[in-house]
Amino acid sequence: MSGGGLSKARLRRLGEVMSGYVERGEVPGVVTFVGRRGAADLLVVGTKAFGSSDPIRRDTLFRVTSMTKPVTAAAAMILVEECKLRLDEPVDRLLPELSARRVLKRLEGPVDDTVPANRPISVRDLLTFRMGFGDIPAPPGTYPIQDAVGEQLSVAPPNVPTPDEWIRRLGTLPLLHQPGERWMYNTGADVLGVLIARASGQPFETFLRERLFEPLGMTDTGFSVPAAKLGRLATSYWTDPDTGALTLHDQAENSLWSRPPTFPSGGGNPHCGSLVCTVDDYLALAQMMLNGGTHGGERILSRPTIETMTTDQLTPAQKAASGFFPGYFDSRGWGFGLSVVTRRDHPAAPLGTYGWDGGLGTIWRSDPHEDMITILMTQCAWTSPNPPNICLDFWTTAYQAIDD
Repeated sequence: MSGGGLSKARLRRLGEVMSGYVERGEVPGVVTFVGRRGAADLLVVGTKAFGSSDPIRRDTLFRVTSMTKPVTAAAAMILVEECKLRLDEPVDRLLPELSARRVLKRLEGPVDDTVPANRPISVRDLLTFRMGFGDIPAPPGTYPIQDAVGEQLSVAPPNVPTPDEWIRRLGTLPLLHQPGERWMYNTGADVLGVLIARASGQPFETFLRERLFEPLGMTDTGFSVPAAKLGRLATSYWTDPDTGALTLHDQAENSLWSRPPTFPSGGGNPHCGSLVCTVDDYLALAQMMLNGGTHGGERILSRPTIETMTTDQLTPAQKAASGFFPGYFDSRGWGFGLSVVTRRDHPAAPLGTYGWDGGLGTIWRSDPHEDMITILMTQCAWTSPNPPNICLDFWTTAYQAIDD
């Protein structure tokens, strides 16, 4: 047995399974981290792109897309602790564009057929994705509101709005549901990014750098990659949901991430608005949270704040009304910007485990019970909200290595 109660022999099984994905051409390369009780196992295998001889390395940069969401939530909680934001305060004070909300009478009804919102949107609503607006789990064109949302809120190049313009456009649209009624993915995190900028008096990316990244030593994390570091950026691939075929999404040369985005997305938009970082940088954030808010002797957030962030905040009624994919909330809930395991239905998913995924090919989970962190980074996009086999096999082999 190695340190931290991890079996060296069983960790080799993890390496063999992950290497198999590279050898079969399912991913060009992968970096994984398993840490438990002070022990750590790092696997680095493959290349930064298909057909390349340039090996993936520990300091390879990855677009972490929706793994930006927990970072945004942590930043918001710094401002809550400083009383610049309050969890149950309406956002109207700093986001007047979202005051006096109106709500669609019926999702399938006309965009102008609305009723007044029962109450204002709160900061808590943004953190828990209960603001009444978000992704609609239906094909495009199913509901009239989808066309309006697509016209107003697209942040795909080349016509990307500034944060202030984006929030103005959001304010012209009705909410899809009453605030607090149900969980809806994604939009709350983008609104939170704009709110953080206004509450702090700094650009969102500047606040993240000064209050999170620099204290945590996350020197390679940001919304864009400096020219001197572009050679470390892994090539990104889309996955066709129908055929499973991989197509080029973004590469280091002329990368969408080679310049600062017009709209730095608190939700981690995959079209160049998300954070980019290394496995060690994201580990610093994960370890700070698992430590109860401290890093290197410096306190970033209080222990009660971390405990609140990583506690399921959704009621059974909110889960029942929410669409993500069938059965998702049977064993999971949502804290502040991340998911939380509420029922153990797999050896690798203990109660209280929390974290989130990035749709371009990254995952993170922290397990307070086992004092364990697992991170996987590659750059082949997932095809659905369900974690792909490489993630499932990573979690399985990480937990089967526990030997105490």
